[in-house]
Formats: sequence, structure tokens, C-alpha cells
Amino acid sequence: MSAQPFPSRRTVLNSAGLAAVTICLAGCAPAAAGTTSSGSGPTTVKAAEIPVGGGRIVGQFVVTQPKAGTYEAFGYLCTHQNLPVQRVTDAAIVCGRHGSSFSLADGSVLTGPAEKALTRATVTADGDTLTIS
Repeated sequence: MSAQPFPSRRTVLNSAGLAAVTICLAGCAPAAAGTTSSGSGPTTVKAAEIPVGGGRIVGQFVVTQPKAGTYEAFGYLCTHQNLPVQRVTDAAIVCGRHGSSFSLADGSVLTGPAEKALTRATVTADGDTLTIS
């Protein structure tokens, strides 16, 4: 009877790390109340939920209202390392992992290390509902 070889410490740690990243990415941006999302398809949100001069992460998008009645949307992945941004302030879309920040109005880079703007998405208003795709 031969003994079963045990996985190396490196294999165990790599597997644990991969599992942790997978779980984190799956739960990093759940749809908020009042929003609907079907994975990578269109997402809806009530216009009233997007603050003037700010925004929200909604599903896999960042929706902003840089000035009253003007809505913009971008993909929620930071262009530095393709990880989700963490928050939207009254000044910027912020990826807290490495300090990149992006414009609420056009998704352009305000501070690096990111060098490319966020990917634009399309916002369509129908009454008080915004559809982002």
C-alpha cells in the first residue's frame, strides 16, 4: 500500500488565495435594493437613488449624476488592475486598493496609478428609472 502524497504548503496557500479572491469578487458589488441586474446584462436603478454631484455602484456599473439631471455610467472595474472600485464620493469614483480616482463626469483618471479612463456604459432614462448597459 503506497502512501498518498500531501499537497505542498504552496499549493494549499495558492488554492486558498484563489478561493478567497473568487468569493470576494462574487460578493463585492451586490445589487442594492431598488436595482435589478441579470449578471452582465442591463441594470436598472431609480434616478432618485443617484445623488447630484455623486453617484453609486449599481451591479457591475458606477452611475453618477455630475450635475442635476445629467446621468453618466461606467464599468465598475478600475483600469489599473481590473478590480472593482470601492466607492463614489462627491468628488470622484475611488478605487481604494492603490489610490486611483476617476471623474464623475467622464470617467477620466484624476489620480493614478491607473492610466486609462473607466469604460463608458450607456444610460437610458424612462420616467424615473435609469437603465444601464
